[in-house]
Amino acid sequence: MAMAASPGTAGVGGAGAMPGSGPSSFGFDSGLEIKTRSVEQTLLPLVSQITTLINHKDNTKKSDKTLQAIQRVGQAVNLAVGRFVKVGEAIANENWDLKEEITIACIEAKQAGETIAALTDVSTPRHPESGGQITIFTDKTGVIKAARLLLSSVTKVLLLADRVVIKQIITSRNKVLATMERLEKVNSFQEFVQIFSQFGNEMVEFAHLTGDRQNDLKDEKKKAKMAAARAVLEKCTMMLLTASKTCLRHPNCESAHKNKEGVFDRMKVALDKVIEIVTDCKPNGETDVAAISIFTGIKEFKMNIEALRENLYFQSKENLSATLEAILERTEDFTDSAYTSHEHRERILDLSAHARAELQQLASVWMHAQSKRTKSIAEELELSILKISHGLNELKKELHSTATQLAADLLKYHADHVVLKALKLTGVEGNLEGLAEYACKFSEQKEQLVETCRLLRHVSGTEPLEITCVHAEETFQVTGQQIISAAETLTLHPTSKIAKENLDVFCEAWESQISDMSTLLREINDVFEGKRGEKYGYLSLPKPLFPCIFWTLYVHEPSCSGTPVPTMGAPNRSQRERDVQPGLPSLRTSEHIFQRTIAMSSVFYPSSQ
Repeated sequence: MAMAASPGTAGVGGAGAMPGSGPSSFGFDSGLEIKTRSVEQTLLPLVSQITTLINHKDNTKKSDKTLQAIQRVGQAVNLAVGRFVKVGEAIANENWDLKEEITIACIEAKQAGETIAALTDVSTPRHPESGGQITIFTDKTGVIKAARLLLSSVTKVLLLADRVVIKQIITSRNKVLATMERLEKVNSFQEFVQIFSQFGNEMVEFAHLTGDRQNDLKDEKKKAKMAAARAVLEKCTMMLLTASKTCLRHPNCESAHKNKEGVFDRMKVALDKVIEIVTDCKPNGETDVAAISIFTGIKEFKMNIEALRENLYFQSKENLSATLEAILERTEDFTDSAYTSHEHRERILDLSAHARAELQQLASVWMHAQSKRTKSIAEELELSILKISHGLNELKKELHSTATQLAADLLKYHADHVVLKALKLTGVEGNLEGLAEYACKFSEQKEQLVETCRLLRHVSGTEPLEITCVHAEETFQVTGQQIISAAETLTLHPTSKIAKENLDVFCEAWESQISDMSTLLREINDVFEGKRGEKYGYLSLPKPLFPCIFWTLYVHEPSCSGTPVPTMGAPNRSQRERDVQPGLPSLRTSEHIFQRTIAMSSVFYPSSQ
């Protein structure tokens, strides 16, 4: 199992440099990357407390009141660490594979806490007195050393506990996968009902664990990927039920088996994706090779040319030219599309040619500036940078207008789902000729939506929205094919209630994705216009492991300055109710669907039509 913590840079997000360390030069770098908000929020108050203790002025006289406050802070930190260690040891005893690592980190944390308490104990006669005042922390080096050890060891315990959470998710996924494999092989309704009930309960547990993990992730890109994978699992659960029922009712129907296999395959891919996200580990050492979007490419290109203001030798002319050509090559997704209007296509081509010309002009001024630095040449270089930036902004506007207008027109045109309704009707009538006609029309509609999602990804503006566009593209592609196979099954068995129910479920999933695309389009427009998009509340159940370990780190004592100390504990509710990607389901929705699906699986009989 991959570790939750991997070598990374500092920052509290990376357990790194202490904020406001000032003249004490106090720093901490554990080499551990913190990937979850819960761990980060637990460490921040501890960082604040220790920084307050460290950053006093060495030569400043302290009153008795201040000294007593310092002593109370040191004692409170020690007591909190003691409670924390007890919980850490309990976790170690329940997880033998991590026991040794957690135990060592707990011992280090306990020793560091005791050292800090001792060094802030003003009752110990180690400080010289002068005029009724005491100069504290003559052993400041010892405090810094203890603080570093404390933060390092507490971070290690938290990250090891996080590995326990990851292990829970992996175990839950393995249970779901094993039950799915049994479901694929069942040959009777009775056996299917029994196994599916178990599968539904396991999926509810998996939804809870992955929902909390999605909430807790700091990386918005990973959160979006997790949301997409969970959306697939949620929507496919009902499809798995009806597709399996159809196969059991019509065991010799090829299209029914094709329909069922498609559902199982997609769910397995989604389960694997969840594990990739939580472990940060791809099978066989694979890496993400997704092509960069046009908007992201333009953003990086503009940063490169703006860097020329500070450094004329930042990079070569050839590199800049190659970068721009790579961006303009991707605009062919727009200009080559059969669904792009002639006006938009011509405008994109003109702006692309203009960008090339502006880069040539910039390169000429740039080369001149390298050989002769004068005020006039510097002004000319600045003007060239502004011109090419403006041209690229105009290209962005045109691409955004092209993609969003196409998406809006498609959504409006397909709002009444005429082709989908016609497919259902041909199935009920057993009309094979009608099925061929409308399946062709529906395939064309599917390709339009798939290509539109591809264009929207280029102009989405953020990585999470890019991921949501990819998810929508894949959903239209896969669900479209499954609808056709489900319609074919119904056409071959027009009186089958199970086959009709199956087609209805896939059609509902299609309509749901159309609705999700409307939300996605709205979000993309909000990002482009600089508006703050609507927030989508995500209600999650509390995590079973982390709250108990967080609540042991409460410290209620005042700081050295007399101001209240931040409480060390689990993130408050508003922090935990994080956003989800547009159009993706909440945990409560998932649980409701899983429970409803379990109930449905128990009400059909072998005699069903």
